[in-house]
Amino acid sequence: MRYRFGRPPAPDAQRCRGRLHCRKREVLLAGYIEDRWIKKKKDPITGRRERTARYGKGKRYKVAGIPGVRDRSFDTFEDAKAWFRRSATDEERGEFVDPRDGSLTLADYIATYWAPGGGGVPKTRDGQERRARLHIVPHLGELPLRDITAAELRAYMAKLVDTVSSVDYRRGILSELSSILEAAVDDKRLARNPMRAKSVRWPTASKERRDAWPLETALRVRDAISPRRRITVVVGLGCGLRQGEAFGLSPRDIDWARGVLHVRRQVQTIKGKKYFALPKGAKTRTVDMPPAVAEELKRHAEAFPSLEVELPWEAPGPDRPTRKVSLLLTTRMGNAVSVNTWNTYTWKPALAAVGIIPPLPEGAKPWQWAAAPKDGFHVLRHTYASIMLEAGESVVTLARWLGHSSPAVTLGYYAHFMPEAGSRGRAAIDGLLGDEGGGGVPAETPQILPRADSGDSSRLTPPEARR
Repeated sequence: MRYRFGRPPAPDAQRCRGRLHCRKREVLLAGYIEDRWIKKKKDPITGRRERTARYGKGKRYKVAGIPGVRDRSFDTFEDAKAWFRRSATDEERGEFVDPRDGSLTLADYIATYWAPGGGGVPKTRDGQERRARLHIVPHLGELPLRDITAAELRAYMAKLVDTVSSVDYRRGILSELSSILEAAVDDKRLARNPMRAKSVRWPTASKERRDAWPLETALRVRDAISPRRRITVVVGLGCGLRQGEAFGLSPRDIDWARGVLHVRRQVQTIKGKKYFALPKGAKTRTVDMPPAVAEELKRHAEAFPSLEVELPWEAPGPDRPTRKVSLLLTTRMGNAVSVNTWNTYTWKPALAAVGIIPPLPEGAKPWQWAAAPKDGFHVLRHTYASIMLEAGESVVTLARWLGHSSPAVTLGYYAHFMPEAGSRGRAAIDGLLGDEGGGGVPAETPQILPRADSGDSSRLTPPEARR
């Protein structure tokens, strides 16, 4: 037996938009409810509806015939009727989500649907895979998608506080989880993303300032590194290059006549496999090269001739296209430098030599150095930015040299390096309106960072001294 809902319109009724009839204000929904235990037609002899062969077996009422909605059975007619009306209406609006599709566990959804379709550069995908494998799947992976509720997420976020100390890294994990659940919504496996619930409160983004080294400290670290590898510190401190960009620098990227460096590639490493890639954001850029840096580059090129290195382009793998590049810095075996090897055998020993981190304990392995999250190679880039801003360099120009998407990004990171905020404007107004103004010329910004006493020509030259 089949039950349909809604009454057909009267002959003189006018049809409104959709399926709403004006006279009776009734909605005629597609689909029907079938009684699977009783036949629809009456017996011609007895006049009664007979039982079907399925009588007493399984659920009695089946909802079927709704476009885009799979059939579903229920024990009671009231449950079937409620499901019918709700699902038919949601399907009409394009909002229907079958709860049965949410029975897939989060771990299976990530492995089957999320991970294979991930986008971005290999380094980004590797980070996504690591966050899911280490911090999401172990805690929530066995839960069906439909059971990931706001309450489960609040408990999960409390666990993260105990296991992940970095606020920024916790936010990255939660952002990854939210993206996964948002994809499940798009795939019609969830009606809504529980990470958007008001009660699920993300940790507040940290407002830690980028810390720079005093120039004296940076130069001491430079001098503690062997002459063959010292050039990376020079281009990191003198031109603001990132670590991978320093490893990927070629003599062909140096424009001696114009005094600039062209940042065209970087050396990246994923799971021990090296490859060439475009700089961060897939953007090449041109950076000012101070004369002191140019002199260091010339001395390095004479003492350690560049070697040609062939690596895969844009991603590791034997099937990837390769490129041959003559690199300024290579290993003694003629290979590109690996980030992990550099940090373990070059950078950390130099930090220990100048007292930034403790020496390696006796009997410890070479990779068991103390953690130094704020004293990695990237601190040279922060120091470069601080020197430029304190010397009065334009934020717009500095943003272009650093490869930032806009000057606003540079200000967000390094505004605290700009000296005596407001003093230049105050001095200019005093010069215009005061009795002893000085012609409206703002006072010069003092050099705040300490300078070393040595006359080493490789030390940085402030921009105002080169003009």
